[in-house]
Amino acid sequence: MNKPDSLFYYRTVKFIPDGAAHFTRGMGLSCVWDDMGERSWRYSAVINNGIIEKIFIEQPFVQNSAHDPFDVSDASTMLNYLKGHFLH
Repeated sequence: MNKPDSLFYYRTVKFIPDGAAHFTRGMGLSCVWDDMGERSWRYSAVINNGIIEKIFIEQPFVQNSAHDPFDVSDASTMLNYLKGHFLH
């Protein structure tokens, strides 16, 4: 995991918290659930230097959804995308 050519090399991935939901609201991905309040809808994204190169957003996007989909924002989908576009 700590090899420079590893997909998970810590210098290439930065996790950015959004506790106040400013980014989430700006992306239009804020949703409100009766039992949990405001939260981010599930998505994963490749962002380079502030530019979104790819985003996977769970569908359908529904406020207070009874179903909490986890089909395209999962790690496998992102890893497959990265392998096909960045790891040649």
